[in-house]
Amino acid sequence: MTTSSGPSAIHRFAHSSFRIVIPVFFLLLLIPAGCVPADEMTSTVVVGSSRIDVHIESGPMKLSNEELMQWVRMASDSVSTYYERFPVPAVTLRIIPTDGRGVRGGQTFGAKEGGRISIHVGKETTVRGLNSDWMLTHEMVHLSFPSMADEHHWIEEGIATYVEPIARVRAKHMDAHTWGRTYWGGALFCFLADIEIHKQTNNRKGLDDALRGILNAGGDIRYDWPIEKALTVGDQATGVSVLLPLYQKMKNQPYPVDLDALWKELGVERDGDTANFIDSAPLAKTRDAITFGSSSAKVQPASATAAIDAGRRSRTSR
Repeated sequence: MTTSSGPSAIHRFAHSSFRIVIPVFFLLLLIPAGCVPADEMTSTVVVGSSRIDVHIESGPMKLSNEELMQWVRMASDSVSTYYERFPVPAVTLRIIPTDGRGVRGGQTFGAKEGGRISIHVGKETTVRGLNSDWMLTHEMVHLSFPSMADEHHWIEEGIATYVEPIARVRAKHMDAHTWGRTYWGGALFCFLADIEIHKQTNNRKGLDDALRGILNAGGDIRYDWPIEKALTVGDQATGVSVLLPLYQKMKNQPYPVDLDALWKELGVERDGDTANFIDSAPLAKTRDAITFGSSSAKVQPASATAAIDAGRRSRTSR
């Protein structure tokens, strides 16, 4: 199981079958301004040979069901673009309305058929808020890596943190110039590994090739792997030994990194909340390969993503 910070995913359902007649105008007084009552709805998003069954719980929200479904399609498109397929055959995604604004927290679990994700969305959230959200893509990335022992959750969270913005840029759901996230912990491991793989392969391979190799070898969230196995499989996929040696260096002692010097080599200069890219920098080509894919990658946006509104709607009393 993986969890992003936010409210607990524990929730209860209460069903009732009695009927009460209440004047419509009185019902409208009970609805917060700007929100409309949403029926519970289950729809399916098809991504290649995978399916995402989306269950939107009932509750007043500014967002329509179709706007929420578009958010799901964008996240699945980003992940599919990075991995060149959706990570697991099937996912059940539960969207839970909650108070406030914004995406408030998510949890991802492995399941026999693939995975289960629950995520909270504030009832005051707007389309603009969804378009800038990172959390659903982050949760979907968790599906692509084996489940680790408790002491190695750092790499699960590190990969999800590192891959999410790159995946969104490659799928053209985020501008590369807005990508200025601070890397830490497991994400720093991924960052250093990505650069080193590109260096050793002359930008023909990257961390994405290693992670796809792990996924294609059967390493997704449904299975428990030791970390050494996952990193070894990743190194085999790139043809260079980077992941396992780097882990052995970083696993139990401080590993100094001069990030300022590294950003300069990559040609990344901070300008307020954005970043300027310097194409004359020594590792500028590596920076572009990390962001948009190495020269050998055949990355295609998952434009085949389709939504099927199965029409399975029901009212649920709380």
